[in-house]
Amino acid sequence: MSQPTETRFDSPATPRPPSRRRRGGWVGEYLGLMVALAGLIAFFSLATDHFFSRTNFTTIANQIPSAVLVATGMTFVLIIAEIDLSVGSVLGLCGCVLGVLLARVEWPLWAAAPAVLGTGLACGAFNGLLALRWRLPSFIVTLGMLEMARGGAHSLTGSRTQYLGEQVGVIAGWNLLGLSFPFLLAVLLAALAQLTLTRTVFGRHLVAIGTNAEAVRLSGIDPRPRQLAVFMLTGALVALAAIIDVSRFQTANPNDGIGFELQAIAAVVIGGTSLMGGRGSVISSFFGVLIIAVLNSGLAAMGARDETKRLITGAVIIAAVVVDHYRRRWGRPRHGSAV
Repeated sequence: MSQPTETRFDSPATPRPPSRRRRGGWVGEYLGLMVALAGLIAFFSLATDHFFSRTNFTTIANQIPSAVLVATGMTFVLIIAEIDLSVGSVLGLCGCVLGVLLARVEWPLWAAAPAVLGTGLACGAFNGLLALRWRLPSFIVTLGMLEMARGGAHSLTGSRTQYLGEQVGVIAGWNLLGLSFPFLLAVLLAALAQLTLTRTVFGRHLVAIGTNAEAVRLSGIDPRPRQLAVFMLTGALVALAAIIDVSRFQTANPNDGIGFELQAIAAVVIGGTSLMGGRGSVISSFFGVLIIAVLNSGLAAMGARDETKRLITGAVIIAAVVVDHYRRRWGRPRHGSAV
C-alpha cells in the first residue's frame, strides 16, 4: 500500500537567498533597460539638434518626481497581484485638498501638507479595506474610487482651478546642481522602497503573497495586514506626488492626474514588473519612468503630434508585455525574487 504524500509549504518568512543565476538575471534586466534608455537618447540626439544637452536632461529629471512616486506605489501593488486604478483621481483630490486649505482656510503649508497625506492614506485604506474585507476585486474597488475621488475634487473646488502663487512654489524651487528637491526626494524614496522590498521580511512577504497568497496563509501568516499596508503606502505616495505637482504648477486643478494611473502602470510594466504578481523591482520601474519621459521629450523635440506620441508609447507598452510573456515562458520565472 502506498504511503500518503505529504504536502509542504515553505515559510515565506525565511525565503532562500537568490541564486547567482537569478541575481545575474536581474543585473541583465537592468542592463537591458539601461541599453534601451541609452538607445533612445542616442537616437533622439542624432535626430534633433538640441536634445542632447544638460538643460534638456535636467528638465526631464525635474518633470518626473510625481511619476516616480506613483510608479513606486504601483510596483508594490502589482507585486501583491492587485491593481490600483484610482491613483490619478486621488492625486487630483489631494491636490485640491491642498489648494482649498491654503487658499480658503488659509492654513500654512506645514499644516496643510499632513492633512493632504492623511487624505491619501484614507483613500488607500478605503481601497484596501473594501477589497480585503469582502474579497472584492481591487480592479472594481479602485475603479469606484477613481470616480469618487474625481467627483470629490470637483466638489471641493467648484470645478475651478485654484491659483496659489509663490506660497507653495518654494518646494519645487529648491535645487542642487539644477536638480530639483522633489526629484532628489523621489529618488531617495524609490531607493528606500527598493531596499524595503528586497532586504526586509515585509518585502519578502509581499513577494510571497503575490506568488501564492494561499500558501502564505497556510504557513501561518495573515496576508491581509500587509496588503492593506501596500494600499495605504500607495495612497501616501500619491498624496506626496500631489503636493509636488501643486508646488510645481502653483495651482490646484481638479482635472490634475487624469490618465496618470495608465502612465504609472505603463512605466511599471515597461520596467518588467509582472502583472500576475510575485515579481518586480522599484529600480526597474524607475527606468520605466525614465524611458517614457525620454520618449515623450524626444518625440516632442521632433515635432510629433500628440496622437503620434500616444501610438508609439502604446506600442512600447505592448512590446514590453510581450517580452515579459516570453521571458516567463522561456525561462527565468523568478518566483520569490524581487532583487
